[in-house]
Amino acid sequence: MARQKQAEQMRSGKGFIAALDQSGGSTPKALKLYGVEEGAWSDDAGMFDLIHQMRARIATAPVFDGKRVVGAILFEKTMDGDFEGKPAATYLWEEKHVVPFLKIDKGLEEEKDGVKMMKPIGGLDELLKRAVAKGIFGTKERSVIDAANPKGIAAIVAQQFELGAQVLSHGLVPIIEPEVTISIADKAEAEDILLAEILKHLDTVPADKQVMLKLSLPTKANLYKPLVDHPRVMRVVALSGGYSREDANRLLAQNAGMIASFSRGLTEGLSAKQSEAEFNAMLDGAIQSIYDASVAG
Repeated sequence: MARQKQAEQMRSGKGFIAALDQSGGSTPKALKLYGVEEGAWSDDAGMFDLIHQMRARIATAPVFDGKRVVGAILFEKTMDGDFEGKPAATYLWEEKHVVPFLKIDKGLEEEKDGVKMMKPIGGLDELLKRAVAKGIFGTKERSVIDAANPKGIAAIVAQQFELGAQVLSHGLVPIIEPEVTISIADKAEAEDILLAEILKHLDTVPADKQVMLKLSLPTKANLYKPLVDHPRVMRVVALSGGYSREDANRLLAQNAGMIASFSRGLTEGLSAKQSEAEFNAMLDGAIQSIYDASVAG
């Protein structure tokens, strides 16, 4: 019953997905932006404790709930941790009515043919079984496109959908994320190739299954509308990809049917040094602006 309600919320709920899944490489930068300098921890365990505290502060804030935040993507260590004494995924759904997702990719290979493929994910089936047991609804897996190279983009989409099929086999919904780097000169051309490849692979998704897509905000507004309307697609979400929150919101509002899944765009302006009142007010403003952009289309 819970999964059915979660699926309905992901298909048609008003709001956006919070990306609370910064991993090893991006964690020090995320903490620095949050006002925590590198000297504040002595090892990786200490660093992850600090980032978990930041995520917990966001997730447990009174302004963070399913009325505006329909889902949240967790890092594996966050999934294994607690929010206010409850397992993180359980807390999100039972206390906040926010659908929990898990980031499963383990970083990127070196660039080849203009793309960075996902590294192999060891023990994936066991991780997916554990995610199901912990109440996770779906997964997120990221790779990166750095050039409008048809060979590279075809390979990256094929890898994404192959992994997506494995996720679907466990009863989870994959968020397929072939990110197009926003600073490349041929971004629009790369997006045209990407759209064609995704449409081709959607035909391979079983008729009774759906995937989600997480994509960079397109150069041409509404480029991804065919994906938004596709019967095999549960939802199309946008990453902020290095844009400021203001710019990401402005671009998102131009794309009908897409909703946000921002990480840095959500945490921008939040600080460990803020009082609870200051923190909650800043987070409330961020959530409202991203919600407004997500429902504008």
